[in-house]
Amino acid sequence: MRTTVNMEASDITPSVDSVLAAQYVPERAMTDERMAGMARDAIDTLRRLARPMAIMDEIENGDFQNVYHGEGHNDTETPLGDILQRADSLALYAVTLGEDVSQQITRLFDENEFAPAAMLDAAASEGADEAALTVEKNYRSYLRLTGSLGSPAATMPFSPGYCGWHVSGQRALFDVLRPEEIGITLSDSFLMRPLKSISGVIVAGPKEIFEFEDTFPFCAECETHSCRDRIKAALKQ
Repeated sequence: MRTTVNMEASDITPSVDSVLAAQYVPERAMTDERMAGMARDAIDTLRRLARPMAIMDEIENGDFQNVYHGEGHNDTETPLGDILQRADSLALYAVTLGEDVSQQITRLFDENEFAPAAMLDAAASEGADEAALTVEKNYRSYLRLTGSLGSPAATMPFSPGYCGWHVSGQRALFDVLRPEEIGITLSDSFLMRPLKSISGVIVAGPKEIFEFEDTFPFCAECETHSCRDRIKAALKQ
């Protein structure tokens, strides 16, 4: 089921509140019209410059174990390591917003336009997250259409560099998925180009397998604990 996914601007458009939150704007300041206006301008620029695209391919659990092991630097115990034991279906994916938006962010910083640059950077990061969610929804719809998603069941994405899956896992993932087909490349330091790109695996399985506590050793170093929101989203599917 290897497929490319072309997306519309509406698929990657973040909300004003999410862009401001990504900028650590206090909730009480989110109603400030100047700040909201800057966020709206950044979102408009994102919609104009982004060229969102994704690639996705199903992978057998046994084959993914090799991808997940990567270069052997994962933490000993991870949520994904436990989840894989009961997963029903898996798909590798990579999404990108294209190079134009990244170049505009760089240009604004180079011209010392720090406020709009930072706001556009936040909007693009949120937009990349929205693109990844779109791919996850597409995979979930495909599984339901083919009768491959049980009930109650859900999908949840995981990416190298998070939740104990070492960032070096990107190399094995790229070797299998080959996202160069849609213009995404990987540097020797595991940095993706274009910068506003995300890769990982979408896991499908019984909802209860995604209920894990953020008490792993690496969780203490996590600043966002965004897994909490992803778990809530999975349980509501």
